[in-house]
Amino acid sequence: MRLLKVATCNLNQWAMDFDCNINNIKESIAKAKEAGAVIRLGPELEITGYGCEDHFLELDTVTHAWECLKELLVGDWTDGMLCSFGMPVIKGSERYNCQILCMNRKIIMIRPKMWLANDGNYRELRWFTAWKQKDQLVEFQMPGDVSKAASQESVPFGYGYIQFLDTAVAAEVCEELFTPSPPHAELALNGVEVFLNASGSHHQLRKLDIRLRAFIGATHTRGGVYIYSNHQGCDGGRLYYDGCASVVVNGDLVAQGSQFSLNDVEVVIAQIDLEAVASLRGSISSFQEQASCKTRVPSVKAPYNLCQSFNLKMCLSSPLKIKYHSPEEEIAFGPACWLWDYLRRSGASGFLLPLSGGADSSSVAAIVGCMCQLVVKDIANGDQQVKADAIRIGQYTDGQYPTDCREFAKRIFYTVFMGSENSSEATKSRAKVLADEIGAWHLNISIDGVISALLTLFQTVTGKRPQYKIDGGSNAENLGLQNIQARIRMVLAFMFASLLPWVHNKPGFYLVLGSSNVDEGLRGYLTKYDCSSADINPIGSISKQDLRSFLQWAATHLGYASLADIEAAPPTAELEPIRSNYSQLDEVDMGMTYEELSVYGRLRKIFRCGPMSMFKNLCYRWGAKLTPQEVAEKVKHFFKYYSINRHKMTTLTPSYHAESYSPEDNRFDLRQFLYNVRWPYQFRKIDELVKELDGDRVHLGESSDLGDASHGGGMGVVAAGSGNPNVGL
Repeated sequence: MRLLKVATCNLNQWAMDFDCNINNIKESIAKAKEAGAVIRLGPELEITGYGCEDHFLELDTVTHAWECLKELLVGDWTDGMLCSFGMPVIKGSERYNCQILCMNRKIIMIRPKMWLANDGNYRELRWFTAWKQKDQLVEFQMPGDVSKAASQESVPFGYGYIQFLDTAVAAEVCEELFTPSPPHAELALNGVEVFLNASGSHHQLRKLDIRLRAFIGATHTRGGVYIYSNHQGCDGGRLYYDGCASVVVNGDLVAQGSQFSLNDVEVVIAQIDLEAVASLRGSISSFQEQASCKTRVPSVKAPYNLCQSFNLKMCLSSPLKIKYHSPEEEIAFGPACWLWDYLRRSGASGFLLPLSGGADSSSVAAIVGCMCQLVVKDIANGDQQVKADAIRIGQYTDGQYPTDCREFAKRIFYTVFMGSENSSEATKSRAKVLADEIGAWHLNISIDGVISALLTLFQTVTGKRPQYKIDGGSNAENLGLQNIQARIRMVLAFMFASLLPWVHNKPGFYLVLGSSNVDEGLRGYLTKYDCSSADINPIGSISKQDLRSFLQWAATHLGYASLADIEAAPPTAELEPIRSNYSQLDEVDMGMTYEELSVYGRLRKIFRCGPMSMFKNLCYRWGAKLTPQEVAEKVKHFFKYYSINRHKMTTLTPSYHAESYSPEDNRFDLRQFLYNVRWPYQFRKIDELVKELDGDRVHLGESSDLGDASHGGGMGVVAAGSGNPNVGL
C-alpha cells in the first residue's frame, strides 16, 4: 500500500488584504500539519485574493505577493509538506496566473495557468496571459530577495508535473478542468496520480452538481486522486465563492467541505491508498494502450517520499454521498454569508431595509434573519472570529456576546414600512409581523406629508397638480405620481440609515439593502433611484419564482411563519389608489408574467437569442396555446420594454450574483443601454414570418403549456431549455 494523507481547504480571502490572506493561509497549513497531511492545496490566487481585478495590473500587487511567499518559505510552513500557493507572477513582460509548488522551504516549480476563464463574470485575459509552451519547462529567475532567502537562483516554470520517489503530482488550475481537452487526461497517461485544482469558483444556484461531476468524470475512467480547493466568502465584489473543497478518488467522493459557512478557514482531510489508482489504471486496456504512445509531458524530479506503507493507525477515507443544498437553502445561506462578510468588512454597524410587506423585501428580511441565526449558531460552536466580529458590530460589552438571534437582530437590523395613502393595512400588518418574528427594530411611517409637500411645490411652480389615471389623469401624470413615492422612499431610507444610529446613541452607519429581483431588472419594472437603489442587494440576481419557493421554505425552516401569507399574496407595488374595481398588480402592469420573464431572460442571455430567434423558439414552446401572431406580440412587447428600461441597469445596486440570466450591466451582461426601442428591422422580419405562417400552429402535446418545463418533446433544445432553471451553468 502507498498511503497518502492530503489536505485541501476553503479560505475566506479578501482581495488586496495581504495580512488577512497570509494569516488564513498559515492557519490552514497549521491545521493540515496537525492532521498529518503531506500535501496542502489552497485556492487560486489565494495570496492576493481572486477578485483584485485591475489591481493585478499594478506591480505593487505582484511585489507584495512575492513578499508573502517569502514569509512562507523562510518559516517552517513548508517543512515536510508539499504546498501549492496561488499568486500572480511576471515572467519577462508577461503576467501569469500561477500555482507555486513548494516543499521544504524551496520552490519545486511554478505552474502558469494555460486556459483562462474569460466569460460570464470572469475577465482573466484582461490581467493575465495564457501559458502556451507545452513541450518544455523553462527557467524562471527568482526575484533577488526571495532568491536569497530560499537559496535558489532559478526554478522550473511551465506546464509539467512533479515526479516524487513514490508518486507523481500535477496542478490543473480551475478553468482548465472544464476545457474540451483538459490537461488531466494527458497527465494521467504520463503517470500523474494526484491532481491539484486550485479554483476561484463563485456560487450560482444549482451549479454545484456541474462542478462535482467534473471532478468525478476526471478520475472515473482514468483513475486518480482529484483534490479541489476554493475560496469561500465575499472577497470584495458581487460574487460569493462557495467553497466545497473536495477530494475524489477513482470517481468516488471521499471528502467534501461546506458550501456555505461563516468560518474563515476550513481544512478538509482525506487519507488515500494510491495503489487503488494504479490498480484501476492497470485494469483498463484502453488506458494502457494510450499510455504506451502518449505525448510526453515535462517533469521535475523531487527527491522526497510522500507516502507511507501499510499502517493500521491510518484509516482510509471511504466514499461519501454527495451533499447538495436545495435551491431554497442556497438562497438562504449564500446571500446570508455574503451579507455577513460585507457587514463585518465594511465597518458598518448594521442594515436598514425598506420593508413593504411584499415578497421581495420580505425575502431580504428573511435572509438577514438567517444571517443572524448563522452567527449565533457559529458562536455557540466556538468560532472565535465570528464571535469577535459580532461583539464589535453589535456593540456588546462586559463580556457579553450574541446568544439569541432575535436579540442580535434587534441590535443590527432596522426595518421601515413607508406607507402612503395607497398602501393597504394587509401589507402594513405583514411587514410588522415579519419584523417581530426576525427581531428587527421596526418603524411604521407615513410618507404622505412629504409627497403632498412636493406636489404643492410643483403646483406652485407650474400651476398644475397631477392626478392618478384612475382619477382621470394621463399616463404621464400617473407614472410621475408613482415615481415620487418610490424615490421618496429611497431618500428616506438613506436618511434613516445614516441618522438612526445617532438617535440610538450608536456609532457608525447602517447599510441600506435593496430588494429588486432579477426579473424586474430584466423588464425594467422598477423606478430609477427608488428603493432598488441601495448599498447592496442580496436578491438582485434571483428570479421571482425562486424567491416564492424560498418564502415557502423559510416559513417553516427559518421559523418565520408569516412568510407563507406573504408568498400567497399577489405581487403589487401599491403605488396607485386602491378602488373597489381596481387594485394595482405587478404582472398586469408589466404585461407579462414572472414565469414568462424567466423564459425571456434565459433565451436572451443563456441562448443568445435576438428578437427573431426568440420568436421562432417560442413558437415551438408556446405553439400549442398561442398563434404565431400572439407569440410575436409577446416577444415584441418584451423587447420594447427591455430596451426602454435598459438604462436602469447602469445604476443597478451591486447585487449578489446567483442567476445565469442576470441583466447586471457592470460586468456580467455587457450590452448597450441606448436602443432604438422600435427594433424596426427585427420586428419587420418577425411580421413577415408571421404572415408567411398564416396562423399555423405547432402541433405539440399538452406539455407545451406556457411555463411547463417538465417535458421537452417536439420543442428542441433551446425552447425546452428556456423553461429550465438548470440551464446556463
